[in-house]
Amino acid sequence: MSNEIDMMLKQAFEYADEENFYDALRIYNLILKKEPKNISALIDKGVTLQNMGRIKQAIRSYDKALLISPCLLDALLNKGTALHSDQKYLEAIECYDAALKIDKKCAMALAYKGLSLGEMGKLQDALKHFKKALYIDKHYDLANISKEIAQDLLKSIREKKSKTQ
Repeated sequence: MSNEIDMMLKQAFEYADEENFYDALRIYNLILKKEPKNISALIDKGVTLQNMGRIKQAIRSYDKALLISPCLLDALLNKGTALHSDQKYLEAIECYDAALKIDKKCAMALAYKGLSLGEMGKLQDALKHFKKALYIDKHYDLANISKEIAQDLLKSIREKKSKTQ
């Protein structure tokens, strides 16, 4: 990768970090005109689009990265989160499962899969995934908070059942 492209990526990332998404996109597009297969630009462009709420475009950007490199954890995880935010939980889980085939100890994929399972009402399965994520990384806040929420939900469901019986 050239120094010029490196500098452009840094600038675009800074713009995105400052929530100046349109300037970030402009630079990512310039990079992709010069290097259409630049994985970093494709993924970061997807993240920027996702932050703008342009989910379908973000997914297309991740898909382009995955066409170039099908085993790219970042692209799989980001595509999963985009699908999740679009309420396509089963498709999101497919992305997380693909990520877990590459790295079975990917705490992020386990926790995100747990979130999607939880959204589908599969709280027991969600809880298992949060616990697995925490076993790998005991300081993983997302998994810890989500585990507690799932446990509270399960407890309240059980209490409601016992009151109606």
